[in-house]
Amino acid sequence: MRVLTVNPGSSSVKLALLDADDEVLVHAELATGGVEREAERVLALVDRMPRPDAVGIRFVHGGRAYTHPVLVDDEVTKSLHTLIDLAPLHQPLSLYALGEMRRALPDVPAVACFDTAFHVGMPDAAATYAVPEEWRERFAIRRYGFHGLSFAYASRRAGGLLGPRRRMVVCHLGAGASLAAVLDGRSVDTTMGFTPLEGLVMATRAGSVDPGIPMWLLRHGVPAEEIDDALEHRSGLRALAGTGDMRELRTRAAAGDETAEAALDVYHHGLRKCAAAMAASLGGMDALVFTGGVGEHDAEARARLASDLAFLGVRIDPSANEDAHGDAVLSPAGGEVGVAVVGAREDLEIAAGTRAVLTG
Repeated sequence: MRVLTVNPGSSSVKLALLDADDEVLVHAELATGGVEREAERVLALVDRMPRPDAVGIRFVHGGRAYTHPVLVDDEVTKSLHTLIDLAPLHQPLSLYALGEMRRALPDVPAVACFDTAFHVGMPDAAATYAVPEEWRERFAIRRYGFHGLSFAYASRRAGGLLGPRRRMVVCHLGAGASLAAVLDGRSVDTTMGFTPLEGLVMATRAGSVDPGIPMWLLRHGVPAEEIDDALEHRSGLRALAGTGDMRELRTRAAAGDETAEAALDVYHHGLRKCAAAMAASLGGMDALVFTGGVGEHDAEARARLASDLAFLGVRIDPSANEDAHGDAVLSPAGGEVGVAVVGAREDLEIAAGTRAVLTG
């Protein structure tokens, strides 16, 4: 089955056409918001490529209803619209992409694949917020977790690189970022929560903040819409240093820019704290895995986290880290904790989920 995968993310929208053996026949990547601005290019690309047998689309949030990939029909589409306010950066792009694909390929089945699905089996102790039961029941408030398609692939691929490792801390580091504690291939904890706002400092998202802060702002006349926009779009590294681009921050910090240095310190402090928390949820760690744009390409980020987690037995080979391209083992032979970098391949998870739905 030839599958066209569509992957809207925080900073880009990726399309890949995979053949029956998962070889990439066509690949394209558009900048943030590109699906809307570049609709004509997308449709022209689809028109030129070999006709797919199915389309698989990444959706960040499946809510309580969608715990596995699902064939999209009008009822499913309507239901997915109700989840927009839980993932306002991503869900609208995925829905827009779905609409464009269904118009361009009306006779080709479309399957929605969900980032939240990987975390469905988390223990109740990790998934439950200590808020009133009425809220938990009425509004389905729980820790959902995200980046599940990436975590699923990265943990499986890292096992192939490092050999059997039961307790993995997997770091998906990009414009959006989160960590997962993966035990025997299953998520047992993660840093994002009810929405993708919780956890790490990100490019434009604040990460975890005292919930009293937005409440205080509301009481002092700041509109809810302004708070929401600020936490999603004007916080994180952008708020600290004027940009969410990690490469720019590294360059500025290397040139002695104290604002960039301070922003990176905040970023790495949160990353160290969250990574150690994931290791604690696992009762220790046997592997540390990096993926996502920053995780794959920022050797300094990998080196700094490895140094920060040295007390947990993490070591990396500096040369292997600096020279890493694509999938690579970074830990020295015989290291207590295996360390690897894995290229993000959410397209493979999307294609597999799409085929599973359509072939039973």
